Amino acid sequence: MLSEKMLMLGKKSSCIREIFEYSKKRKAEIGEDKVFDFSIGNPSTPPPQIVLDTMKKILNEKDAVALHGYTSAAGDLVTRRTIAENINKRFGFEAKPELIYMTCGAAASLTVTLKAIIKEGDEVILLAPFFPEYNVFAANAGAKVKAVLGVGEQFDVNLEGLEKEINKNTRAIIINSPNNPTGAVIGASSLEKLAALLEKKQKEFNSHITIIADEPYRELVYDNVAVPYIPNFYDNTVVCYSYSKSLSLPGERIGYISVSPKMQNAGDMFAAVCGAGRSMGYVCAPSLMQYTAAVCDGVCPDVESYDKRRSRLYSALTEIGYSAVRPDGAFYLFVKALEDDAFKFCERAKKYELLLVPSDDFGVTGYVRIAYCVTEKQIEDSLPAFKMLYDEYMGEKK
Repeated sequence: MLSEKMLMLGKKSSCIREIFEYSKKRKAEIGEDKVFDFSIGNPSTPPPQIVLDTMKKILNEKDAVALHGYTSAAGDLVTRRTIAENINKRFGFEAKPELIYMTCGAAASLTVTLKAIIKEGDEVILLAPFFPEYNVFAANAGAKVKAVLGVGEQFDVNLEGLEKEINKNTRAIIINSPNNPTGAVIGASSLEKLAALLEKKQKEFNSHITIIADEPYRELVYDNVAVPYIPNFYDNTVVCYSYSKSLSLPGERIGYISVSPKMQNAGDMFAAVCGAGRSMGYVCAPSLMQYTAAVCDGVCPDVESYDKRRSRLYSALTEIGYSAVRPDGAFYLFVKALEDDAFKFCERAKKYELLLVPSDDFGVTGYVRIAYCVTEKQIEDSLPAFKMLYDEYMGEKK
């Protein structure tokens, strides 16, 4: 009667969402200020003022029928032209509006792109640690998923591991930089080596391997770290972008897919994107948000406030004794759990009302992800709890 696959997904949400829902229940029981929820990447900073002003202006000045009517299935052409022009200005790359498809956020961008690329039996490689829903999106497209664990303390791109895993069935590699959950940025040198490896493998297997660049955190970087634009390094690239984090608009669900014009058969690739969007009902992204994106594309969030949170939490936890990856971007701290089993560590943390996400679903064991896009007050108030948790573990070792 029902799809067993969909039933299973519906009955068991992601570990992040499960903790988020537990948080809401717990806050109702003991008070919001007593629960330290670091589970979900939901920005606590408001949207930049220009975003709010733009939406008000559009609502007040644009014809209501036109505003609330359908755009083209692939998106409003003026919006797509603006995005293409901004990509050209910012990254020195000639994006084309006719190869840009507006979507309901990054999740839609990724699922549509994977649906456009994958045939049953194809393989998708994930660079671990990775956002857990990649598994769901790739499997739903019919792909077999492989994970390649990063190397070193920063989980750098594991070129040797990739070379072993890439084969004739490899169709895509998903890259997330800045990374969720580590905050690491893949540098130009690593991208050059990765591009060379993929070019070599395409020739070896007479195949087409696509990099899917998931970039919702592109604008969230610290210490003047540069985020290289991946299509400048590798022709067969599709960029999946979301304004959820850069404009603090996660609930508005707006983003886009940009197919590199340098991609082999780029026109056909875009047609497949359109077909995939049509097949899943992902056509005509919300019009108000498309028009807002046309004005606000490239606007930066309040990076300084996130940097302040990052520095405070990283310094405080490492001073206590925790070990963590120092993030270059995004708003997550990837912290080594105080025991091998991250799930057990997270369960014990609940005793102190600390809600952390175990790393297993991110493709790595023994870590937890802390989303520090919360208020500064929550970070400060949580530090005694982190200290008590640490002391409890250290006391057991004596």
